[in-house]
Amino acid sequence: MTNHIVLFEPVMPANTGNIARTAAGTNAVLHLIEPLGFDISDKAVKRAGLDYWDHVNLVTHPSLPDFLETMKEDDKLYLVSKFANQDYTDPDYSSKSGAGDNYFLFGKETTGLPEVFMRQNPEKAIRIPQNDSHIRSLNLSNTVAIVLFEALRQQDFAELDKVFTYEQDKLK
Repeated sequence: MTNHIVLFEPVMPANTGNIARTAAGTNAVLHLIEPLGFDISDKAVKRAGLDYWDHVNLVTHPSLPDFLETMKEDDKLYLVSKFANQDYTDPDYSSKSGAGDNYFLFGKETTGLPEVFMRQNPEKAIRIPQNDSHIRSLNLSNTVAIVLFEALRQQDFAELDKVFTYEQDKLK
């Protein structure tokens, strides 16, 4: 089972850079649905100092319909949005829930996911509880990390190092 982070038309390069780092550190696949609000060419990535970019499993898609066509029948799609009735902790993201991969689709920082698409798929929508009277939304890269790490927790952090020690470990 693989976890996939899918960003719909991201516009802020810093968010995508943080999310790419999270993807590299968790063995998640990062999907970017175009158009993008920034350049991800090799030259731009090197200039930004993203030394982990070579470790990101990156897939780009020209549109949302093109992305959806790549999903297999047993894959599970979750639409992460403040306009959802189900908490992100409710679904079973573990391998017990089926053989397919988990795809977490996050909306554009400025406008979220397309409303028509959300209305067609309300059963797939999940949200992180927040005080909506204080803020419009949580930061995208924080939201990705919160949701992804809940999935990884349910998967017992498979294929991730749970312990790391330094040669000169100060804790020993």
